[in-house]
Amino acid sequence: MQALVFGLLYLISGRTVRSQEATGSRFVCNAIPPGAEPGCGYGPTGNRIQSSSPVEDELRGTILQLRETILQQKETIVSQQGTIKELNSKLARCEAAADEVGKTRGQGSRRKEYGKNTMGDLPRDPSETIDQLGKTMQSLKGRLENLEQQSLRLPSSSNVSAGGVSALTPLPPELRDLLRQRLGALETQLLRKVAELEEEKSQLYNETAAHRQRTESALNSLMERITELEKSNNAFKSPEDFKVSLPLRTNYLYGRIKKSLPEMYAFTVCMWLKSSASPGIGTPFSYGVPGQANEIVLIEWGNNPIELLVNDKVAQLPLAVSDGRWHHICITWTTRDGFWEAYQDGERLGTGDNLAPWHPIKPGGVIILGQEQDIVGGRFDATQAFVGELSQFNMWDRVLRPVDIVGLANCSAYMPGNVVPWIDANVEVFGGASKAALEICEDRAFDS
Repeated sequence: MQALVFGLLYLISGRTVRSQEATGSRFVCNAIPPGAEPGCGYGPTGNRIQSSSPVEDELRGTILQLRETILQQKETIVSQQGTIKELNSKLARCEAAADEVGKTRGQGSRRKEYGKNTMGDLPRDPSETIDQLGKTMQSLKGRLENLEQQSLRLPSSSNVSAGGVSALTPLPPELRDLLRQRLGALETQLLRKVAELEEEKSQLYNETAAHRQRTESALNSLMERITELEKSNNAFKSPEDFKVSLPLRTNYLYGRIKKSLPEMYAFTVCMWLKSSASPGIGTPFSYGVPGQANEIVLIEWGNNPIELLVNDKVAQLPLAVSDGRWHHICITWTTRDGFWEAYQDGERLGTGDNLAPWHPIKPGGVIILGQEQDIVGGRFDATQAFVGELSQFNMWDRVLRPVDIVGLANCSAYMPGNVVPWIDANVEVFGGASKAALEICEDRAFDS
């Protein structure tokens, strides 16, 4: 058996030698032990034959380079697979964050809660949210495109030339399709969210504009109402066409004449008043000066008749005005003999004398409407307060003629006081007293 094997080897070797001699080269083929590397010579005894052939060295270097290249490709593929997994995870978290945005907006809440790893919390403002989503989408698209380009440059172990230069191989189709699908889905979802946020921004703008319009309308109405009230209180048709209302018997409702009186030796005071208070209408007006709070007072207190006080001296007047209608009253006084006259509705109802004769009216005092003064300008007594309305309070430093008083009473003449005229700017009210427009002659005619 061994002889047969050696014979066959001899025949083959002989033919090979003759073939190589024909070409000018000679090769010797030997059996290789199992597990040995090809290209390495072994002797008949199984010992490795060291060869210094240049071709064999080049082949050996090529094989080693191929091994290193394959290992590098494996490491690169593993690294890229990890990057793809990381991007897929971030895409999933971004989608979850976008869904959370939609749910939160549907519930009418402006508070948005996101996880810690959503590549940055989305801003609350719709414009900032749109910008942030756009930047995120562009960043993800860029990273995915770079990944695909890098994958395209990976060398394949099956396409390496003998010189160690690698050829480009395309990314696996299933991986490329997956990346494109993810990118397309993300882009579609982000565009939808951007459209929703734009719509929400438009709705917020419209709601803000409507709210601003309602606010401006309410402010305009309020300003118009204030203007009307100012006109009714301060801008009467004429400066004298107003009244002072004192509806309650208290010690804090009153009016005050801003002007004071000069020293006088005679006076005439006229006014329109309307009251139904009982007992007594109270004090229509009082004038007090330092040292004498009752310098001039007109008062109806309790069941007593109306009284005129000059320097705290008293004269009872035959007047009756507590029937709830408008009445015109005038009182005249002169220091000579202390003579006085009382008129009601243009008719002289009483006269008298010896009322503080030869006493001059002192200047620099305070005129109060509706209260009697215990000290100058204050310390009022509620039981002596006037309850009702009064108007056209005028004062002169002389005694008017009866014809002038009749003209004032029947509205045929207008003659403002030369010392105290009845004008809006000259009267101020306190404690809840009010001023209102009044055309006395028309109102009196209506009462009649």
